[in-house]
Amino acid sequence: MKINHAVLHVLDFDSAVNVFSQRELALDTRAVRSFVTKHLARARTAADNRRGTFAPESTFAGELKRYFFGEREFIDLSLDIAEFFAQELARADKLESTDVLVADFDDDDDVRWFAVLLLTSRMAFMHEVENASGAPACDIARHYAILPSPSQKLTSYALVRASSFDVLYQDKQRSIAGEERAVIPEGLLQCSAGVSSKQVMDAVTRIVAEVAEEHGANASVAVAAAKAAMVEAVEEDEELPPWDIIDEAFEDEPVLHDAIKRTLEEERVPERVPVERAQVQRAAVRNQKIRTDTGIEVTFPAEMARNSEYIEFVNEPNGLISIALKNIGSIENR
Repeated sequence: MKINHAVLHVLDFDSAVNVFSQRELALDTRAVRSFVTKHLARARTAADNRRGTFAPESTFAGELKRYFFGEREFIDLSLDIAEFFAQELARADKLESTDVLVADFDDDDDVRWFAVLLLTSRMAFMHEVENASGAPACDIARHYAILPSPSQKLTSYALVRASSFDVLYQDKQRSIAGEERAVIPEGLLQCSAGVSSKQVMDAVTRIVAEVAEEHGANASVAVAAAKAAMVEAVEEDEELPPWDIIDEAFEDEPVLHDAIKRTLEEERVPERVPVERAQVQRAAVRNQKIRTDTGIEVTFPAEMARNSEYIEFVNEPNGLISIALKNIGSIENR
């Protein structure tokens, strides 16, 4: 990752003092660079990012275009963003001191992004050392301006792709002046409230499992078949087509196929949603994990679920289920 610009503005509602920075962060400092890079990387690759589309009248989209065309300075634009959040968050029913991190960066695929991250401060206890009358003394004090750690997931941020103006965001509902509002998509970006690819994948796997159980089918095998079809579809084209996935996975099972399709329609699952290949490479999608009532856990590649040469589920006459693992060359302790 290459960070082109980054700046931090402080909105301190505990002391009622906001500090708007007039210069960029010192990215040549290792600690600063590491902190910013890790938060940007986590936000960029989050599987549950929502996708939005700018409204034609979006002021932010217009100003961001001017920035990318070289008509606005980075610090100048970041100040407008920070002042917007200062005004909005000051009207919230629950005041939370928040730092605003604004960045212009290129990700690991050399794709340029503009990012706005809200870093909500938290309270923490710290030690204090005093040297009164020549005698050192240690004490404990509360500190109200602790930033989220680099490993912590942020709840509110936005990223805009420079080349296409694709929007990725996450936000939480806040009560502002008595009205529930998501301040990033509704206020700053003025974009549509999209769904995340993770939400769609989770919805499909849940629906498949529920319908399979209702019809007496093996839910584990059905979910694995749907996951395998997801992976294959996204590898061909970076879109997730839930309806086509069901056609592919349950072509030979018309009863399940039709029941799942009806449920997808009832729950208004979109026919297509953009998704990055990296998201379906995650173990949770590529693999199927099951746990038996006897406490045994088995994890296997989803595409093997219907290949009886490697794994087979057998419904026994007594109503129990047997699982056979086949053609194993070696076993490792994990």
